Amino acid sequence: MRGAFIIAATPYKDAPGKPIDFDDLTGEVDFLDRCGVQGMVWPQMASEFSSLTKDERMQGMEALAKAAKGKKPALVLGVQAPNQAEMLEYAAHAEKLEPDAVIAMPPSEATSLDEYKAYYTALCKLAKRPVFIQTTGGAKDLEPPVEMIVELAREFKNFGYVKEEAKPVIERLTELAKYRPDPIKTVFSGAAGKGWTYEMRLGFDGTMPGAMFADVYALLWELHEKGDLDQLREVFSKLLLMINLDQQIPGVRNYTFQKRGIFKTSISRRGDYSWTDAQKAEIDWNLEGLRPYFRV
Repeated sequence: MRGAFIIAATPYKDAPGKPIDFDDLTGEVDFLDRCGVQGMVWPQMASEFSSLTKDERMQGMEALAKAAKGKKPALVLGVQAPNQAEMLEYAAHAEKLEPDAVIAMPPSEATSLDEYKAYYTALCKLAKRPVFIQTTGGAKDLEPPVEMIVELAREFKNFGYVKEEAKPVIERLTELAKYRPDPIKTVFSGAAGKGWTYEMRLGFDGTMPGAMFADVYALLWELHEKGDLDQLREVFSKLLLMINLDQQIPGVRNYTFQKRGIFKTSISRRGDYSWTDAQKAEIDWNLEGLRPYFRV
């Protein structure tokens, strides 16, 4: 498992309660496949997973698994939960759907690393497929140490797939990479892939960014694989303008999903977004720089 593994976003209808638009969610699978990405992941932080109900997550996993049949990208289903018991419910449901892998953030209700270890031990025993650990998103001020990840990977052959976002990210990725290919299998980054070109140079395996520029991330990986470093730098510089803008103007990603025709609305459960003419002009201007690299 290497390359651009895209965190699928969650689309919503323009209706009371902002219900999930499952037609757009399954349409996103087709979009990601046409973009040429290596994998797709749902639901994670960029999917607004914390705002989803249990039934929505279960139904969403079913919809994505059905839509992903016959598609090229690997499907990774998120099964994290505040505690082990809830996580195992999601994991058992995911197992029935037979994705290519599952991923879980640590349990946010945990108070010790022993609880982290028990949580991932239980997941590895249940899962019959690769298990990714995302190192952030768990209990406050409690991050899984590299040594614990390596220890679990030695114990369970389906573990050792890592999405590393805990700081210092590069140092942790470098340390994990020392243990590839066994027991650590792959080391991915996150954080919108802001450091991906450097991470590629260091030989890491991929990144898990949001979906609005999935085709651009797929292109970056292809350029890296071909060794076309000049074009890689050119494309990445344009992408960084949009990543930066996402920190300056609230809701850039939602605007972009609708602008590109990926979703029918720009609705989010994170807030009610609207944009001034100046904000729209800035987003559109930066988008034009990336447009030559869009595939869809």
